[in-house]
Amino acid sequence: MRIIFGNIVAIFRKELQGYFASPLAYVVAGFFWLLSGFFFVWILLSPDGIIQQIAQRDQLGMPTPPVDVAYEFLNMFLSVMGSLILFVLPILSMGLYSEERKRGTLELLATSPVTNWAVAVGKLLGVLTFFTIMVLPLLLYEVIALNAANPPIQPWVPLLAHAGLILLAASVLSLGMFISSLTDSSILAAFLTFVLILFLWVIDLIANTIGGAFGDALGYLSLMKNYTNLVRGVLDTSSLILFASYIFLGIFLTAQSIEAFRFQRS
Repeated sequence: MRIIFGNIVAIFRKELQGYFASPLAYVVAGFFWLLSGFFFVWILLSPDGIIQQIAQRDQLGMPTPPVDVAYEFLNMFLSVMGSLILFVLPILSMGLYSEERKRGTLELLATSPVTNWAVAVGKLLGVLTFFTIMVLPLLLYEVIALNAANPPIQPWVPLLAHAGLILLAASVLSLGMFISSLTDSSILAAFLTFVLILFLWVIDLIANTIGGAFGDALGYLSLMKNYTNLVRGVLDTSSLILFASYIFLGIFLTAQSIEAFRFQRS
């Protein structure tokens, strides 16, 4: 067990260092920070933002129930972030294995003493850690904004919401890692990952159209529905199980893909 853990840590460090040495990773991070900062300001302070809307209602004397501005802002902002990462994460995951195929190092990796599971887990932890680092500056903005909330927002609400964002990212990256293991084209891997995740994002809408027991079962697979539950502060164990299942599925399929590659080369 100690050897397996050591292998995972070694792969994790190698993968994480690779992102900090990649110009593309910095471009993706800059793009993510630029758009997330824009949406942060737009949702909070724009003429159509939540603060201005509430102020206009008060000026017009419209009878409305009390609005928890901090909670509504956090809900809206993280919902937008959930949609934004659909475009960002496929780019981060596209080279996890496809670059190994292109450089010809995947054969060495597949035939090494390190197990396929250890490699997959290490790579996933590396890219997920890089994404988490990308999210950290947003937490500073949110702390400053939510610190002025009256009444103050309960700490477990933003913690659960951001945990949902990380779980969503881990699920997308895990599935993207599997797709990356199937091709030596990073662009194709990113495109196929985006198509798959978009399907899992809107499958809830398809399920509502179908209806019935099959529609309910299909809707359970929705990333959007389960992510929204966590963002709203609803600790639904079924949502946690679903995200854990996607993460495990991606790792399992990746390990099997590399095992098939090893068998072809043997």
